[in-house]
Amino acid sequence: MIIKALLTSSLVLGLSPVFAQAILKITKVPATTPASDTLFVAGSFNNWNPHNPRFALKKNADGTYQISLPLSAGPAEYKFTRGSWAAVEVDDKNQQIANRKADLSSAREVTHQVLAWDDQSGAAAKPKVHTASPRVRVLANSFVIPQLSRQRRVWVYLPADYAQKPSQRYPVLYMHDGQNVFDDATSFGGEWGVDETLDKLRAAGQDATGAIVVAVDNGDQFRSDEYIPWPSAALKDQPHQGGQGDPYVDFLAQTLKPYVDSHYRTQPDAAHTGIAGSSLGGLISVYAALKYPKVFGEVGVFSPAFWVCNDSLLTYAKTHKAASTARFYFVCGPKESETMLPLMKAWRDELRAQGVPAANLAFSAPADGQHREWFWRREFPVAYKFMFSPTAKTKASARKATPSKAASHKAGLSK
Repeated sequence: MIIKALLTSSLVLGLSPVFAQAILKITKVPATTPASDTLFVAGSFNNWNPHNPRFALKKNADGTYQISLPLSAGPAEYKFTRGSWAAVEVDDKNQQIANRKADLSSAREVTHQVLAWDDQSGAAAKPKVHTASPRVRVLANSFVIPQLSRQRRVWVYLPADYAQKPSQRYPVLYMHDGQNVFDDATSFGGEWGVDETLDKLRAAGQDATGAIVVAVDNGDQFRSDEYIPWPSAALKDQPHQGGQGDPYVDFLAQTLKPYVDSHYRTQPDAAHTGIAGSSLGGLISVYAALKYPKVFGEVGVFSPAFWVCNDSLLTYAKTHKAASTARFYFVCGPKESETMLPLMKAWRDELRAQGVPAANLAFSAPADGQHREWFWRREFPVAYKFMFSPTAKTKASARKATPSKAASHKAGLSK
């Protein structure tokens, strides 16, 4: 899912006619589309919310659908839904389609046809295939989140030798948007293939210890709320503006992690506990590392959506500094949005100023990077090895060593 930086409150429907508008129009929908259903557009201009009422399409008398968007939407990516990612548009073979793209910076009409819906299976449609490896299991379909009075599906991946080495303990990586981590059949934009990646790294001898991966599904309509720590001024005209990120992170640190540590053979210290996610998931991962520096010591930050609350996060960081031992892996595409790369650079510099050693701050901006699952899947192996490779940590520790024995002794006494 792609997050466009710096939405303004003007990006709402019903703007005055004096503002020029771009029109998205659907000229054809599947015959199986229920007449009573409302169609929505979810995209970079509305935080990819699949059922935001302000982005509902109007049904015309001739059976077409349309919506007017202000020119400030600019170059955009989007998809059409019937109110949820389970009912997103797909191709005529029931396969995921690429995000639609249009430059909405000029007043014009962009027409589309929807070939099929993901929740409907026509005669020619192929059902989605489950791709999760045998080492992936559902820890719980309805894990209670007491901090938010909600329930959520939680997945767990166990290393290949977990059962064969009963005395070994493993690092743990916590990930957001669990639907997209392991299984293409549950994904809404393609899967990261984390299980396949770790299996391959292990088979190739590039993952000496292995890691347990715990993935928490997002809450669909609550995703923005739970992945943004404070209500976002940039989303003030949307129904889900953020503000529940704090209790969500409390759930991860105070409820889920203790459960995992007590039921699996983990290395529970911060140096062996990671947290990672993309877009808003990248944002909330950084927040988690700031709030719980003694819990989350390895942080994977993929295409972070800092723009939704950057000022608030910077203010928070003044009194909640990252641990000097924490390690952050930042990655995004330079063209994902106007502010994506600049803000990511700014946060790398902020963490460096807070005392996180340069060796603990990995930074990557591949020219072809996009705000898409395929990109994050491709970049995950390098991020994982940076966070959990014993060799990388050893080299980083050597680079962090102070040149003076006296200084080293003094630093040791101050811990």
